[in-house]
Amino acid sequence: MSDETPPMEAYRYPDGSITYPGHPVGPDGEEPVGTVDLSEYTAEIVTWTTSTATPPGVREPNSLAVVEFDVEGEPVRAIGQLTVANAADEGAVEIGDEVRPVYCEELRDPEAGIREAESQEWDGYRFEPV
Repeated sequence: MSDETPPMEAYRYPDGSITYPGHPVGPDGEEPVGTVDLSEYTAEIVTWTTSTATPPGVREPNSLAVVEFDVEGEPVRAIGQLTVANAADEGAVEIGDEVRPVYCEELRDPEAGIREAESQEWDGYRFEPV
């Protein structure tokens, strides 16, 4: 990860659990004790789907996946776009496939929304098959 690329930050709690996205209060009601950069790990696809009716500015079709990271024995799930826009047609992914997070400066077109572009964050992570 470069200095300009933000981390895919998950929060670690005193009981050992990790959540993504991070929350100010963990499963046991305690505050986080640290963070984990999930972009340094690979994950496994738990399930995925392809949407053909996407919100304004989101590519169409748009494939999304629920993935599970194994961070030192602790499972951490996340949802996000796949780098493959139409995984269904391309047969590019299957449940159980390994993916890695890839930073993307623009997950959707800032000009397509109804809000001022400057009031939103447009970057994030997609999951790329390994």
